[in-house]
Amino acid sequence: MFDKILIANRGEIALRVIRAAREMGIKTVAVHSTADSDAMHVRMADESVCIGPPPSPQSYLSVPAIISACEITGAQAIHPGYGFLSENAEFVQIVEDHGITFIGPTAEHIRVMGDKITAKDTMKALGVPCVPGSDGGVPTLEDAKRIGEEFGYPVIIKATAGGGGRGMKVAMNADEMESAFMTARAEGKAAFGNDEVYIEKYLTTPRHIEIQVFGDGKGKAVHLGERDCSLQRRHQKVFEEAPGPCITPEERARIGKICADAVAKINYIGAGTIEFLYENGEFYFIEMNTRLQVEHPVTEGIFGVDLVREQIRVAAGEPMSFGQEDLEINGHAIEVRINAEKLPNFSPCPGKITAYHAPGGLGVRMDSALYDGYSIPPYYDSLIAKLIVQGRDRAEALARLERALGELIVDGIDTTVPLFHALLQEPDLHSGDYNIHWLERWLAENME
Repeated sequence: MFDKILIANRGEIALRVIRAAREMGIKTVAVHSTADSDAMHVRMADESVCIGPPPSPQSYLSVPAIISACEITGAQAIHPGYGFLSENAEFVQIVEDHGITFIGPTAEHIRVMGDKITAKDTMKALGVPCVPGSDGGVPTLEDAKRIGEEFGYPVIIKATAGGGGRGMKVAMNADEMESAFMTARAEGKAAFGNDEVYIEKYLTTPRHIEIQVFGDGKGKAVHLGERDCSLQRRHQKVFEEAPGPCITPEERARIGKICADAVAKINYIGAGTIEFLYENGEFYFIEMNTRLQVEHPVTEGIFGVDLVREQIRVAAGEPMSFGQEDLEINGHAIEVRINAEKLPNFSPCPGKITAYHAPGGLGVRMDSALYDGYSIPPYYDSLIAKLIVQGRDRAEALARLERALGELIVDGIDTTVPLFHALLQEPDLHSGDYNIHWLERWLAENME
C-alpha cells in the first residue's frame, strides 16, 4: 500500500480523497494555487505545495508543477479527482513514466474513451447498445444532410472531443442542419482544438441514466447499479439519485451486466461511469467517463462502499474488496449540486462566506470545502457543495432533502439553494415523471 499520495485537485473532491486516505493510514499532499492558500483541502492535508498562480493552466493544469510536487514530497501516487487532469491521457503517461502510480485507468483507456467516436465504436464491439448515428466523423455538410435524411429528424450534431454540453447542436429538420452543423464544428474547434463532429438520432423524451462500474485491471469488474441524472441545465447535472425511479430490477441487472462485462473484457481498472440515454425501455450509450463522478456519493450511500478507498486499493495492486454478489441496494439516495451562482441567470457569484452551517442528522452528508470566513475565488468552477441525503425509500429521501436544505446556511454570497426549494414543490419531481428536457422548460417558465 502507498505511504503517501498527492491529490491533483482542489475543493470538496480533494477533501473527499484526503478523508479516505486518512482512514487508510495514508499521508496526503495537497497542491494549490496562490488563490487557494487558505483553502480547506490545504489545511487538512498532511503536506501542501504551492504550484502556481490562480489561472488553472499555470497551476492545477500544470503537469510539470504537479510532477515536481510529487518528487519534492516523495508521493508515490496521484489521485486526480474529477475535472482538471483527471481524463488527460498524456498526463497519465507522464505520471507513469516518472514511476508514479496514477490512481485511475490507464492512459490507453482514457484515450479511447475520450474520443466520442472511438468510444462508441469500442462499446458497440463490446455489446453495449448505442444511439443510431453516423459511422465515425462527418466531414461535410452534404454528408450531414444525407445522414439526417437516412435516420430521420431530429438529429444531434456533437463535437468528437466535446464535453460539458459544448459542441452539441440539435437540428429539428433539414432547414436547421446547416446552422447546427457549422456551429457545432466551430464550438468544437474553439473549445477543444478539434472541429470533427458526428451525428446521432436525437431522442425526444429520454432520461439520463448512468451505470457505475469498477474494475481491477485484471479482467474482473462489477457494476454498482444506476444513477438517474435527468434534471439538467444546459447539459449540466444539478440533481442526481440512485436508484433511478424508472428502472426496474430486471433492467438494472441486464444493463449492469452488459456494462460490467464490457469493462472486464478490456481489463479496465478503477472507477468508471457508462452513460446512457434511456427511452421506452431501451438504453443508448452516449459516453464513458473514466474517472470518479461528482455524483458518486449517491452510489456509495445505497451500496455502503467507499469508492475512493477502492480506487486507492486497486491502484496499489490489491484485489477488489467486493464482488457482484456482495452488492445489494439499500434505500434511496439523492444529491443536489449547490453552486455559487446568482439566480435567475445562474451567473457566477464568488465572494466571502460570512456564515456557514452544514445540515446534519440521520441520512445527511455534506461534501463541501466551505467554512466561515472563506473567500470563494473567481477562477474555478462554481460548485461549492454537494448535499447528499439517504432514506429507506425515495419519498423519505425527498423529505429529508427538504429538511436538510432548510437547515443549510451559506451567507455572504448567492447560491442555487432556492432552486431546489422550488423544485421540491413540483409534483413531477415527487412522481419522478421527467426527462432531460424537463428542467430547461421549467426554468423558462419559472425563473429565466
